[in-house]
Amino acid sequence: MIRIPLLEAEPLADFPPVEMALEQPNGLLCAGGDLSMERLLRAYRRGIFPWFNAGEPILWWSPDPRCVFELAGLRPSRSLRRFTRASIWRISADCDFEAVISACAAPRDQGTGTWIDARMRAAYLAMHRHGHAHSVEVWDGQQLVGGIYGIAIGHVFFGESMFSQRSGGSKVALFALARQLFEWRFVMIDGQVRNPHLISLGAGEVARSRFLQLLDLHCSAPGRGGSWSRDWTISSASQLD
Repeated sequence: MIRIPLLEAEPLADFPPVEMALEQPNGLLCAGGDLSMERLLRAYRRGIFPWFNAGEPILWWSPDPRCVFELAGLRPSRSLRRFTRASIWRISADCDFEAVISACAAPRDQGTGTWIDARMRAAYLAMHRHGHAHSVEVWDGQQLVGGIYGIAIGHVFFGESMFSQRSGGSKVALFALARQLFEWRFVMIDGQVRNPHLISLGAGEVARSRFLQLLDLHCSAPGRGGSWSRDWTISSASQLD
């Protein structure tokens, strides 16, 4: 039986040190608490994020190593650049956060559930209303064909989920986000946990201790709160070439 600390219900109850996280399953730190905006922001700043299935208690994670996209060296693949050259897809930010999180929450395979349950949706919609959570949308005409959402703190973007309704939709969203963030002097996108898809897109891994150092350094930088829709400069997929 796995035993982990339980968070108290009070929003100011502190997290255990991340060094207490389990090795198996990698990064499981504690359970309980809530998904209040104050707790979520404190968690991300400390390299902790919530991840649990519907019907489970809230579980908090801090894996070691950490999967990240370092923006300074991130470039689309040659095949994606060829694709975007001829693309008529339009790109926006913070224009339909609710549609993006709904698409990310939809089951990916027939008969499977989702980890983005009603509690997660409500929490991140509230974060969006307060200017902490942001989305990138990819459109073919009026149809949403891809997107990504996450949390921005200082010069770090903590990616939560992305989706594709058309082949390449999530890739275009990710690289549009990466290009705009780099122009805004962000340094990385947190990918949380390694998987083959993220690695194929250019993600790497850093030790948790190094990741926490980067958070200490860059989360305190002047951030970009509020809606990103007015400051967003990338309007089409062809700009990613």
